[in-house]
Amino acid sequence: MNEAAPDWEFSERDVVILEELAANPGISSRELADVLETQYGIDVSHVTVSETIRKMREEGVFRDAIVPNEEYFIFGLFEFKFDPTHFAEEWRDAMAYIRDDPHTLFYFLSDGEYQWKSVMMFPTRESESRWIHEFYKEHGKVVSNLRNHVVHNVIKFRTDPEIFRTLREESG
Repeated sequence: MNEAAPDWEFSERDVVILEELAANPGISSRELADVLETQYGIDVSHVTVSETIRKMREEGVFRDAIVPNEEYFIFGLFEFKFDPTHFAEEWRDAMAYIRDDPHTLFYFLSDGEYQWKSVMMFPTRESESRWIHEFYKEHGKVVSNLRNHVVHNVIKFRTDPEIFRTLREESG
């Protein structure tokens, strides 16, 4: 993952491309060029559209992710509370363990008592329980508590295209 903030000046065309990709991630660059012309009056070749998407992806303007349907995996929200006694010596290995684990879908830092959080996915509750057990065996010195919450009945999991309009509003 690119650590630096993207260095990108958004044009009207860029924002529309992001909106349309969010609405239909499988749209081809030819179809997208047609949509740009017919719906927005933006005349551009499919090659330019493809190149713009590639450059935005490389710069980190957006990320592609494959997220399996929740019918295949169970999802959990994990929250990690630190034990400050061994934090200085142990935090980096514990962080890498969570970040690099194949079960980790989304990993982030937050404020409060539980400062590391992750959304993880497992094929069964038993495999989730085994993961927690192994994590404590490996990194229990740095974590004083791990709370996990079952994520069920996922109601929404997508980016609404309208959110990208704020980029236009903020830069214009």
